[in-house]
Parts: sequence; structure tokens; C-alpha cells
Amino acid sequence: QVQLVESGGGLVQPGGSLRLSCAAAGSIFSITTMGWYRQAPGKQRELVASISSGGRTNYLDSVKGRFTISRDNAKNWVYLHLNSLKPEDTAVYYCKAVAIGVGYWGQGTQVTVSS
Repeated sequence: QVQLVESGGGLVQPGGSLRLSCAAAGSIFSITTMGWYRQAPGKQRELVASISSGGRTNYLDSVKGRFTISRDNAKNWVYLHLNSLKPEDTAVYYCKAVAIGVGYWGQGTQVTVSS
């Protein structure tokens, strides 16, 4: 079992920045890929960014160049740096970790981009 706790969401103006954090606990030795997803009202959950245990990253096209995912394997934390935020980035952001083929989710943190 893996437990994930996200933090760092909030209200920000267009063009602003936020940093999301996700702390993993439990069977952390078995975690391989970690990532961030988001779900806006009325829309499906989508992958925003992922990072493998070796550091390989993958991004949603619409966030490339604006968002950066990073990982601290020693602390078992994963971060998402959100820059140049747009209103369309408004969503609940969820952390996900994959361990022995099983996906675990955090509770989500709200990001609202509005003036």
C-alpha cells in the first residue's frame, strides 16, 4: 500500500506560478512511475506530467514549457512546478504513484487560475 498526500494548490492570477508537492508513504520502495493528473469540472481526468524512477519525463502538450515535474527519490516526494498559468489550467490536481503495477491516488488539490 502507498499513501499519497498533495499540497500546494490555491488561487492564482493568470501568468502566476504555483508549486504542488506530493509526499508518498507506505511501500515506497516499490514505487516506479509518479505523476500528476488533473480533472476540470465536466471533463475527464488527464495526465499532466509523469516521471519515472530514472528521471524520464512526459508532459501533456498544452503544458510543455510551462510546467516542470521533478522527483526526490530519497524523500519520495514528487513536485509539479506550474508557471505561466492560464485559466484553462483550473482543475483539481491529483498525484499518482505506480507500485508493482497498481496505481495509487492522492486526494487532490484545487488549482484555480482567475483574475
